[in-house]
Amino acid sequence: MKVLIVGSVAYDTVETAAGRVEYALGGAATYASVAAGFYAEPCLVGVVGEDFEKKHEEFLLSRGVDLSGLQHKPGKTFHWAGRYLPDMIGRETLDTQLNVFETFDPVLPGPLDSLEYVFLANIHPSLQKRVLDQARNPRLIVLDTMDLWINTAKAELEELFPRVDVLVINDEEARMLTGEYNILRGGEMLLQRVKKAVIVKRGEHGSTLLTKEGMFVAPAYPVKDLVDPTGAGDSFAGALIGWLARNGDLTLSGLKSALVRGAALASFTVEGFSMDRLRKISAENVEQRVRELKALVAFE
Repeated sequence: MKVLIVGSVAYDTVETAAGRVEYALGGAATYASVAAGFYAEPCLVGVVGEDFEKKHEEFLLSRGVDLSGLQHKPGKTFHWAGRYLPDMIGRETLDTQLNVFETFDPVLPGPLDSLEYVFLANIHPSLQKRVLDQARNPRLIVLDTMDLWINTAKAELEELFPRVDVLVINDEEARMLTGEYNILRGGEMLLQRVKKAVIVKRGEHGSTLLTKEGMFVAPAYPVKDLVDPTGAGDSFAGALIGWLARNGDLTLSGLKSALVRGAALASFTVEGFSMDRLRKISAENVEQRVRELKALVAFE
């Protein structure tokens, strides 16, 4: 029930129609680890600077996150600042300061190199490859990416696909990788290049799963009070691999269940800035939303 999660730990400054926060805890690996912690023991590999506050480590530890792979380096922690458009979909990056993340080398300390469940968050493909080269006993490898790497390191990214079990991307990234505007056709093209499955995230429209066994469309949980979309996709992926590690079922049925858990965790994330909502919810709160999602799509 342990999950290896490799990616960024950051400070985020975010402005949305609901307000603004400065230097709040963020980063893809952070969101994914907290979400995965509802189902499994996340083992986070990332890097932070001297300005990373002890209270953030204490919070992660309180959520069951193994920080033995968290590196502390001289300098400042990665900082991202952005502003979301009123539709909460489009966003504008105002500032990116890589700081210690610029020289991040994801070394897996033993026994983390032998974990069976591996999530590669949306870091540079060369760093994702570095992790794969160290992983000795993976049963399931889930890879996320983003438009930046597709634009700047597409060849390196695509070289990883045959080593990956599940590729997690959004609809825009699927179009960038395939040139195909139809989600199903683009997803099927990508499915031929990975081992097991492709998951296309579609924001408020849910997600589409394509596997060798069949497909599944999962709804998004309807959120009335959207505060901040940051980290929703990372929470989705973290919950997904956490559930798979806990359940051990990698069939189409198991992946369906994992998608619904991902949707539930993502829905909580967007209801607050940073980790605000994730700090306050329990596993039962998440399962209640899972039940509600099932009821929303049930029919005779």
